[in-house]
Amino acid sequence: MAKGLFKSGMIVSAMTMLSRILGLVRDAVVANLLGAGLAADVFLFANRIPNFFRRLFAEGAFAQAFVPVLSEIKEKHGDDEVRIFVAQAAGTLGTILLGVTLLGVIGSPVIAALFGATWFIDWWQGGENAAKFVLASALLKLTIPYLFFISLVALCGAVLNVYNRFSVAAFTPVLLNLSIISSAVFLHEQFEQGAYALAVGVFIGGVIQLAFQIPFMGKLGVLSKPKFAWRAPHIVKVRKLMLPAIFGVSVSQINLLLDTIIAAALMTGSIAWLYYSDRLIEFPLGLFGIAIATVILPTLSKLHATDKAENFQHTMDWGVRFVLLLGIPAMGGLMVISPLIISVLFGHGEFKNSDVDNIAAVSAGVSAYSVGLVSFMLIKVLAPGFYARQDTKTPVKIGIKAMALNMVFNLALAPFIGYLGLALATSLSATCNAFLLYHALKREGVYSVSRFTLLFAAKSVLATLAMVGAVYWLSQQLIWRDEGLFTQLWVLGFLLVCAMLMYFLVLFVFGVRLSTIKEIRAVEE
Repeated sequence: MAKGLFKSGMIVSAMTMLSRILGLVRDAVVANLLGAGLAADVFLFANRIPNFFRRLFAEGAFAQAFVPVLSEIKEKHGDDEVRIFVAQAAGTLGTILLGVTLLGVIGSPVIAALFGATWFIDWWQGGENAAKFVLASALLKLTIPYLFFISLVALCGAVLNVYNRFSVAAFTPVLLNLSIISSAVFLHEQFEQGAYALAVGVFIGGVIQLAFQIPFMGKLGVLSKPKFAWRAPHIVKVRKLMLPAIFGVSVSQINLLLDTIIAAALMTGSIAWLYYSDRLIEFPLGLFGIAIATVILPTLSKLHATDKAENFQHTMDWGVRFVLLLGIPAMGGLMVISPLIISVLFGHGEFKNSDVDNIAAVSAGVSAYSVGLVSFMLIKVLAPGFYARQDTKTPVKIGIKAMALNMVFNLALAPFIGYLGLALATSLSATCNAFLLYHALKREGVYSVSRFTLLFAAKSVLATLAMVGAVYWLSQQLIWRDEGLFTQLWVLGFLLVCAMLMYFLVLFVFGVRLSTIKEIRAVEE
């Protein structure tokens, strides 16, 4: 089991790395085309709303409720029952999503007014931000349909993951990135405003992703005609698990949306700065945290279904150790070299040709988000410990507390440090969320961190401090700020290699060997 779990994690991480790299290329294209001004704020606003609902319902609450039920059916009833269940889930989810999408397209001005209230008020009064509201209403008509396609993609991905076809679902986001990049490059001249080309790319990307996964579903033999079955027993079970999970698993997404709403009321550029900062944080989070969570939920669900409590504990501990191994140095590294990374990725075109120092603004946002990076990753590992056992009530209570804390931190910090207060508030609330999740698991006797994991965490922290010190000193000795892209890429690559060497060298000095790395992935049978 350990070997298979580690291999699955590596496959998902590799595919996720490809997707994240293309995601950064996509963001670089967006920054070059739109910069960090009005158009960028509005496009990112229009794109974030369907993505928020996608992560909240489809990839968040639905997946966390759907996977345990599907795993149980697969283990106890076989593929025929799975086929029926998948058809019912696809039909029910698809019907609801179609209705929501149509309402969203028709009522896009209402959605823009709800989530961008200050823009709507300015439009109503003929203020300076009226153009933001008009553009947001138009772009939402193109981005809202993405919710329909990507939610069905999430359903297919969940089925594929339960059948250990992790690479297919992990590769799928690559197609969205390619679609947006292609639209930006080839369609932007067809529109008066480049943001429209990006919105078209989002729509096309959703269609392509769903079309890509359907053949793989067919090969598994789980495809049949979708059927609306709101009252089917298994669908009712998913609904009951899903409702509380909306808060429990997706608190960070709700926090991000609240940040967007508040940021819309701050100075122009705040939404873009938060977005670009969040994208850099999402790279290690998606590469390691979400990748491990993707493979760990089906495993935990199976262990719970077969009453293997001890293996459940070992699997949880493995996930936490893996997060600490990679999350702690990622946090330190981003804090030190984010200005160089931002300059390489975004420091071109409209992003650079601005009266505002966008590089410094985004770098500060990255540092604020980095404070909570390890916590973001731990949440992805700890939350499945509840959902695999079909316990959604406990994470709900914790999620509500964390969301309330986030709003308190927002209101306390934003008036003084603006958008940085929103980023820091998200990090602080995520840390509280992770702590409360762990405390609940420990209290219920499900998971308690091992002594080995605590010792390894201490070694990782010390190794990261040494790495940060060395990389910071090197970055001050090298000249890159006013140099060309090639020089900046060379310096960035050099610093990243030095960072990895220093980190693992110090771990080696502390007694960490290849056998220790194997222990990190060890899960007892």
